[in-house]
Amino acid sequence: MTQCAEAAAVAATVPGAGMGKTGFRPSMVPRQASFFPPPVPNPFVQQTRMGAASRLQIFFLGIILLPIRVLLIALIILLAWPFAAISTACCPEKLAHPITGWRRKMTQPVLKFLGRAMFFVMGFIVTVKGKVASTAEAPIFVAAPHSTFFDGIACVVAGLPSMVSRNENAHVPLIGRLLRAVQPVLVSRIDPDSRKNTINEIIRRASSGGQWPQILVFPEGTCTNRSCLITFKPGAFIPGVPVQPILLRYPNKLDTVTWTWQGYTFIQLCMLTFCQLFTKVEVEFMPVQVPSDEEKNDPILYASRVRTLMAEALGIPVTDHTYEDCRLMISAGQLTLPMEAGLVEFTKISRKLKLDWDSVRKQLDEYAAIAGSSKGGRIGIEEFAEYLKLPVSDVLRQLFALFDRNHDGSIDFREYVIGLAVLCHPANTEDIIQVAFKLFDLDEDGYITEEEFSTILQASLGVPDLDVSGLFQEIAQGDSVSYEEFKCFALKHPQYAKIFTTYLDLQTCHVFSLPKEVQAAPLMASNKVSPENLDESTSDKKDD
Repeated sequence: MTQCAEAAAVAATVPGAGMGKTGFRPSMVPRQASFFPPPVPNPFVQQTRMGAASRLQIFFLGIILLPIRVLLIALIILLAWPFAAISTACCPEKLAHPITGWRRKMTQPVLKFLGRAMFFVMGFIVTVKGKVASTAEAPIFVAAPHSTFFDGIACVVAGLPSMVSRNENAHVPLIGRLLRAVQPVLVSRIDPDSRKNTINEIIRRASSGGQWPQILVFPEGTCTNRSCLITFKPGAFIPGVPVQPILLRYPNKLDTVTWTWQGYTFIQLCMLTFCQLFTKVEVEFMPVQVPSDEEKNDPILYASRVRTLMAEALGIPVTDHTYEDCRLMISAGQLTLPMEAGLVEFTKISRKLKLDWDSVRKQLDEYAAIAGSSKGGRIGIEEFAEYLKLPVSDVLRQLFALFDRNHDGSIDFREYVIGLAVLCHPANTEDIIQVAFKLFDLDEDGYITEEEFSTILQASLGVPDLDVSGLFQEIAQGDSVSYEEFKCFALKHPQYAKIFTTYLDLQTCHVFSLPKEVQAAPLMASNKVSPENLDESTSDKKDD
């Protein structure tokens, strides 16, 4: 009788139902803790506010420090390039074998020294904590949080391990040759098998028994503002070998290093950092983490445990954001929504609700169509009603309340995606669509007229003078609606499914509340609308 209880709770909000006080809000869908909003709403934005004193300091120090540092950095790169060229001479871009022998012994110490000199010239004061593990102890380093291009300092401190980098970076003049000297794992955006090939290459090197250099991976896969640790991608954990976590901290009063999707550009950050007297950075090497047998078979579990350990050491929370959230954030901006409107914690949403990126991106277009005229990129009850072409009634408020998971009177995009997946799509099955069509088709001629459509919506929404002509014309190709037209509209607009199922639940609840001898008789509602028989009406219902 769970559905009957739910329907009774809904009926309490319908005028004339006579079942309790209007306005009671039932908790029809449990607010699972796993779907609560993240502790950090937007880890991809950084707003550094500088006072007048800071601006003056940057200006006067910049006059002296900026040109000197730029010249010294250029000089160090020019000095490093010949050694990088010797190290990679006659070697293919994608290495099949590691660089060994005299070339590596001669060039690596020099490149390490020049790398440290470069960051010193930039003004970085580096504090190193912990002990760097050997190749035998940990073939892979995992560094987090990844917040800036200056994080490359971890590579220098760790002894120039190999890194995962885009193939295009290896073709950049001067810098490309320096990158190739650390024997990187190159990723191609053109190759459709690039992800698989990259993972296979990481496995091959990590399992080489020390022949290849260690590999440094930033498992978050994108830059954040260091306020949390977002989802770790499993690539570094798939080989099932020990890893050494590296923690990165920038304990500076003025943040001039954070490079996020919203904030300072690459050039601006370089200029601001070079104009500082010094910039502090802490690189901490944590104890090596050895995977259990279960974690060797489940890299996601392994990555999650390591991330939790790192977050606890940093004193920050973890969230389920990922690079796909960045893509959605950019798409939201293109749709004239606030960029943070696109953040949904994609890892959690995709895993729990079985949604892929294309599906969520399509729903963002639908959401923008509703929220485009609202302030702040959130949907209120008025926008919701206008989009559905229905009046603000108690039943519509009930539907809106089910979407509004945090009870703040508005729906953000994350709540919209969860609502569609948890509330509407399960109720939008072929069986429910068929029952709903029969519900509207009063004369059973296979078509729904505007009068029939209006009669049912007036009854289900509790609005006797409801005007549905606009909504009907959106569904109908002519004067009536066929089943195929009705089905097509229902599949494209699953938001209506909950309204139909609520009405069916109310009817079923009414049947169960009658004496048994009356229940056995066919139910005929006062508006001559009912499912064909009781068995069909109860078997077609779906739990929310």
